[in-house]
Amino acid sequence: MQRNFSFLNDLTDDDKRLLSRFLDWTEMAEEKYITKHSAFLDERQCMLCDKVMASVKYENYLLWGGYEGAERKMLCVFPPYSDEDIKSSFPMTAVTFRYRSEDKLDHRDFLGSLMALGITRDCVGDILVGEGLTSVFVKDTAVRDVMSVSKIGRVGVKTEEGFAPETLTTPEFREITGTVASLRLDSVLSLALRISREKAAALIKGGTVEISHVRCIQTSKIVEVGEKISARGFGKFFVRSVDGMSHKDRLHITICKYI
Repeated sequence: MQRNFSFLNDLTDDDKRLLSRFLDWTEMAEEKYITKHSAFLDERQCMLCDKVMASVKYENYLLWGGYEGAERKMLCVFPPYSDEDIKSSFPMTAVTFRYRSEDKLDHRDFLGSLMALGITRDCVGDILVGEGLTSVFVKDTAVRDVMSVSKIGRVGVKTEEGFAPETLTTPEFREITGTVASLRLDSVLSLALRISREKAAALIKGGTVEISHVRCIQTSKIVEVGEKISARGFGKFFVRSVDGMSHKDRLHITICKYI
């Protein structure tokens, strides 16, 4: 069935196919009482999923990544009045790698090693790197391959099933404070990146800036407090607060940049 996604901006053909499949699942759940799970979705795909489900007023779904606050999540579409333990039904498993704390590994090291096994990106959820241990959420179909890993790069590792809660960390930010004429995207981006407004506008018009995982090419777009903004090659940040007006009627704002 042809679906109308005109209320969503900048959808690719792949996006449309993915969202159409999810809507098909809602019909299967309602008519045939079938539960369906997706592979791992990135933050943008999760946001699109929420919007398309809201558009059809479908509530029997859950996005879950294995822990509260996960970025990459699977979608479960389930029938009305389902008595399943929905979270436990997700076909994902956490695998924890342990290694010497002096061996420094990062997200790319783990993802690269898993990709080298032929595991696709949508089979891998969040990768939580700690000191001497890292937890990775993977589709159940990939668990055996992941558990067989004995090295990440040149570092020897041991694997065990299960999630190590100590790998959960609070994101770190660098605060940027200053004044802007308004909460227009070009003004906020100029302050966040410490560049001229003209250069900020060029980045936006060049299609390298996203708000809440959606590309925005409108320099005049008003940024809401708390919205996540990313500029390709420059990082991610959000406006934490508006702290009053200056004597020249400019807004004092505080921006948090992820580090």
